[in-house]
Amino acid sequence: MTDKKDFSEKTVDPNPFIQFRNWYSEHLNSGITIPESVALGTASADGHVSVRTVLLKDFNDKSFVFFTNYKSRKGSQLLSNPRAAFLFYWPESGRQIRIEGITEKLTDKDSESYFKTRPKESQVSSWASEQSSVIPDRQYLENRYDFYINKYSEISVDKPQHWGGFSLIPDWFEFWQEGEFRLHDRLSYIKREDLWVMERLAP
Repeated sequence: MTDKKDFSEKTVDPNPFIQFRNWYSEHLNSGITIPESVALGTASADGHVSVRTVLLKDFNDKSFVFFTNYKSRKGSQLLSNPRAAFLFYWPESGRQIRIEGITEKLTDKDSESYFKTRPKESQVSSWASEQSSVIPDRQYLENRYDFYINKYSEISVDKPQHWGGFSLIPDWFEFWQEGEFRLHDRLSYIKREDLWVMERLAP
């Protein structure tokens, strides 16, 4: 890991996507279990907030991608209020990254492309689980899984129309690094027109 003393306005990249890639690459190589996990915060149209952990599946110099059931709580919230936030917290390195922005649904073609890369059992689960809905018991879920695993036993699994991806397009980043005596370093990037402006925040 990079020496924590090296984290400053002089050493970070002026492009927050590159800075994210630098830290994320170190994290991926750290041996941590499920390094792609990230907390996702969403809110309903009337401001009811909820948070859960999802898996980051892709990112580039414009957005971050994750997948879900569009009928789930997070799916329905994002479809009514596209504002969302990510929180990556890595206690092993004393770092966290916060990202806020607007979400957009991926095209069905892009969702289909990723769906085909999933293990067949996971593809079937996307049919079996009516995510976030109330179900009577565990057996109900297992019965649905058995039904769909049999249905698709000899054919490829179709992607459900209610399943797909979202991209989070950031307009704000914060990179946080733990410091002694709670004097942490916090550098934020805010999008102003087409430029990223860096600011230091008090810990």
